[in-house]
Amino acid sequence: MPSVTIDVRHAYSQDEEVALIEAVHACVVEAFKVSPVHRNVSLVVHAPHRFIGRTDCPDPDRLTNISVFLLPGRSVAAKRRFYGALVGRLETLGIPAVCVLVRVHELPAENFAVRGGQALCDVELGYPVAV
Repeated sequence: MPSVTIDVRHAYSQDEEVALIEAVHACVVEAFKVSPVHRNVSLVVHAPHRFIGRTDCPDPDRLTNISVFLLPGRSVAAKRRFYGALVGRLETLGIPAVCVLVRVHELPAENFAVRGGQALCDVELGYPVAV
């Protein structure tokens, strides 16, 4: 199950925060063929003076960094689908594409613990990783 952290510097309303989290999760499900029940997305809101970013972003308050932690095996095509879907959905929420930075971190299964501290390499995932 991919884990996602969204870092922003804009104070969104609660409904906007939920929409942002749901949009990112939907992109993970869509691009990486993960079951929708596998959810692990967190949103971190930074004070603007604690988060600087790209100078070409037309609205610095909309700077958005997305870090995805997942198992190795996703194809470049799947990652490209993820990036495209993500930027498209975020634009509908008022976040310009140029203000988005996405980082994919691939970690081996032994570097994740789930279901009561089991190494992920010892657990049946229930979905393919090689997509």
